[in-house]
Amino acid sequence: MKITDLKCTVFGQNPVVRIVTDEGISGYAEVEASKHYLKPHILFYKPFILGEDPTNVERVMLKIRRLGSFKPWGSAVSAIEMALWDIAGKAAGLPVYKLLGGKVRDRVRVYNGAVRFEMSGYAPQDYAENMARMKAAREGFSIIKQGIGFHSSMPAQFPNFSYGEAREGGFHANRGLLTERGLKYVIACVEAMKEVLGDEVGLALDCGPGWTVPDAIRLAKALEPLNVMWLEDLLTGDYVPYVSAGVYREVTRSTSTPIHTGEQIYLRQNFMELIEQQAVNIIGPDPCDVGGIAELKWIAEYADLHGILVAPHGTGDGLIGLAALVQMSAALPQNYIAFEYPVGRPAWWYDIVRGLPDPIVVDSFIEVWDRPGMGVEFDERAASKYLPEGDGDFFD
Repeated sequence: MKITDLKCTVFGQNPVVRIVTDEGISGYAEVEASKHYLKPHILFYKPFILGEDPTNVERVMLKIRRLGSFKPWGSAVSAIEMALWDIAGKAAGLPVYKLLGGKVRDRVRVYNGAVRFEMSGYAPQDYAENMARMKAAREGFSIIKQGIGFHSSMPAQFPNFSYGEAREGGFHANRGLLTERGLKYVIACVEAMKEVLGDEVGLALDCGPGWTVPDAIRLAKALEPLNVMWLEDLLTGDYVPYVSAGVYREVTRSTSTPIHTGEQIYLRQNFMELIEQQAVNIIGPDPCDVGGIAELKWIAEYADLHGILVAPHGTGDGLIGLAALVQMSAALPQNYIAFEYPVGRPAWWYDIVRGLPDPIVVDSFIEVWDRPGMGVEFDERAASKYLPEGDGDFFD
């Protein structure tokens, strides 16, 4: 089997990759909705992979892996990797999890990072009301993540939140030492959300990046009695192109509140310091950023050897990304907690992808399906009407 073409289009906001072969088998993968601009970057890799056997996944990846980088520039490489696994599974007549070592679990736990409801305000009671709506969601999530601090509207909505320059929009540009009032406000909002969830549903907090080390330690220690699931990306994260393992280690060693990071990190080599220094308690690589699903599995196994847990990121990965997350998570080691459940936006995504269960999530779990490859396919006729101008030959 040989790769004959690499195609990319954008459905809604999500770039979608299609790898075409000379045996009529195609593989698909998806990139986060926030990276709608990556189509030219994805197509850059085309000459590197043409003529290769797509079932030799690692051999193909060795040609392109070094050409990626931290979020968002690892997404193209990651998507190609996942599309290759889709082809390999279809060619073998096996679900991808079988090619990754087989099932560790028959169903995978997910947490809520994408089923959102509009906030009515930004007072503690508004966070509590919003959390109540998420708790009541039909998916029955056992863990809910909410943005606070610099990963939220708090800096703009709460006067004198920090001593840093307050800026809105962009890639979480705010950073600075919190005022005493600002820190107390964050804690009050978390207490209000936790009051709603009690000990029935875990509360995870997406925090930054942007916190200073003293504030990160103050927050983590103040929240210790609340037993939150984790504090994510306090210091780095999202579009920060470095790791700062030593600084994270200082925060992690100061508290019993679990510290989490990793969504922006590309490749196993860039997780080495975090893992070997035990700088965090939980890592959250995204298969659409880290280099793919086999890359993430390798990282999870190495983390497990060091007593570190894994909760893969995935909020914007879409429905094709969801399929990849399910296949990968079925094969992850026992340090797996849950992955961040992505949804299809716009809603017509659910009309153009076939193979997903209905309902997808039941009591916070997704049953692992056994169809070849990633186990989902496009309804080409339904999808074609959403193709952008100039991409009418995407399915040809």
